[in-house]
Amino acid sequence: MCYAITMKDEKIEKLGEKLGKIFQSEIEIDFDKNLYCPYYFVSGFSFPDLPVVIEDKIKLYKWGLIPSWVKDEKTGNELRSNTLNAKSETAFEKPSFRKAIASQRCIVPINGFIEWQTLDKEKQPYFIKPKEADIFLVGGLFDMWVNPDTGEILNTFSIITTDANPLMAEIHNSKKRMPLILENKNIDKWLDKRAAKEVVQSILMPLEQNLMSAYKISKQVNSSRNNRNIPDILNPIDVLPAEEQLSLF
Repeated sequence: MCYAITMKDEKIEKLGEKLGKIFQSEIEIDFDKNLYCPYYFVSGFSFPDLPVVIEDKIKLYKWGLIPSWVKDEKTGNELRSNTLNAKSETAFEKPSFRKAIASQRCIVPINGFIEWQTLDKEKQPYFIKPKEADIFLVGGLFDMWVNPDTGEILNTFSIITTDANPLMAEIHNSKKRMPLILENKNIDKWLDKRAAKEVVQSILMPLEQNLMSAYKISKQVNSSRNNRNIPDILNPIDVLPAEEQLSLF
């Protein structure tokens, strides 16, 4: 699954410039820039506000999707721990996601993500990042929920996951999952809310492993008692040579 990510561009304008070059069009920042907080480590279970791209705008949405049909705040809060991720294989059928995957797809730009390898009873964290780029473009789903008691509008999103590629299967060896990382050629198709189901399904594939890089980081990231939102948390403790990164062991 994908529950911990890095989004460390210190200024949202910098992210907008990067995305504009990738999308080959101007990307509008559609929220108060003072609300943006960069992260070296952020857990989805803290339901953070993160930048997402919807059509040609960067918006600030909360991680943990609350479907529009949820009737009360208690149900919404209980549900969102289970909607941080949406499995690509079942998203078209699950009530929480089927409306969103049909026409409410977004992109979540991240610098990388953290995943754990299970060895006996130990969990070794790895940082996974693009090999030759600054950011991954992760496929997401979004929805808008209105609190019936207060009228407050809550915009939320979920990250799509797929089967793991061979690199991620060795790292995330307990679940063998990974986020849906989009290639540039699929950006327009993914954001097109009129795209046919067959087109969307054709995109739900794991990224090729040779486009990804991975290295071990400190086990300090395993405990929420530690301050994990610091630059040093991403320092490598055992850098793999490039020729070995496609076969970790």
